[in-house]
Amino acid sequence: MLAKKYPVELTAHERTILTQMLRRGRHDTRRLTRARILLKAAHGLRDHEIAAAVEASIPTVLRTRKRFAEGRLQALEEKPRSGTQRVLDARGEARLLAEACSPPPDGREHWTLQLLADRVVALQLAASCSKDTVWRVLKKTRVAN
Repeated sequence: MLAKKYPVELTAHERTILTQMLRRGRHDTRRLTRARILLKAAHGLRDHEIAAAVEASIPTVLRTRKRFAEGRLQALEEKPRSGTQRVLDARGEARLLAEACSPPPDGREHWTLQLLADRVVALQLAASCSKDTVWRVLKKTRVAN
């Protein structure tokens, strides 16, 4: 039998932290799943047994073991995800919605997506904003149908 590449040996303090997390259940599901994986790995279960017990994939178990070996309980934290940053934060979206519901500029019958995008930039809510971004925000909040 091969030795585990990333064995999990928890200190008493780490075990207490993980057990309390699971008892309280006030964390997101991914974090709780990682805590269960670490506790079961510390008990000596095999990866496929852990995966079946916590209803996760074997690669998830392997990644969690590896992350624990590299940073101990930092393995519970969510890694930043790739992708583009949001153009508008919650405050910016709220202001955009307020503008969309306000009377249109002089000489206009209604707001267009491009006018709203230009308004976002004029209000310095974002360095740049496309009409597609405005459309997504309005669609998400069901202002645009």
